[in-house]
Amino acid sequence: MYLLPGRLKAEDLEYKMDLGAAIGTCFYLGDANSTPYAHMSFMGGLTARRILNPRMAVKMNIAMGHLRGTMDGFIPVDPLSGSIEGGVPAKVDFSRNVLDIGAQFEMNFWGFGLGGGYKDLKRITPYALAGIGMTIGMGGGASACGALCLPVGVGVKYKLKPRLNIGFEWTMRFTTSDRLDATPEGTTQLAHPYGIKSKGLKNKDCYNFTMVYLTYEIMPKLRKCNN
Repeated sequence: MYLLPGRLKAEDLEYKMDLGAAIGTCFYLGDANSTPYAHMSFMGGLTARRILNPRMAVKMNIAMGHLRGTMDGFIPVDPLSGSIEGGVPAKVDFSRNVLDIGAQFEMNFWGFGLGGGYKDLKRITPYALAGIGMTIGMGGGASACGALCLPVGVGVKYKLKPRLNIGFEWTMRFTTSDRLDATPEGTTQLAHPYGIKSKGLKNKDCYNFTMVYLTYEIMPKLRKCNN
């Protein structure tokens, strides 16, 4: 025998998924910027989270952000030229969009939810996340590029109502590309500007998403009646 979800209190129901939207800021770290939160721009995205249990979830996302930076210094024509400054003076500006598609595994520090009794659920919880995805850099007069993306971060979520959640999340998104900061063809390229070749994640571009989000839970779980 099953107890209909409508006969349960809202705070006692558990849900399989939540859907939501996020908005925030992003910044890039690479050859044209080495200072966190310099050259900030906006980002936004949509999320779908599969809730495994009060402590674990898998989140899918699609997001768009804007990256920009500037470099005013010396870029070597030949890294072995012997120039004291390391090359010729150059100023490079870039401005590009990134499309971020991926999935992350979330681990809550405490069980997240309302009610629950013996489950000791909390209305608020910090969490850590890690995942994998794809980043596509485009625009800015340069050709598009694609790369593997490895997001790592932390966040905190709060349950406003039984099905409505608000959260804050900070992630660094490491990529396997050194072309997110590409400039138009025929101009100075930010590729190995100091003669240091890229390999794996070494000397590659990364970016940050700092965002707030709102989600709504759907698909209630059926519970067995113990009476």
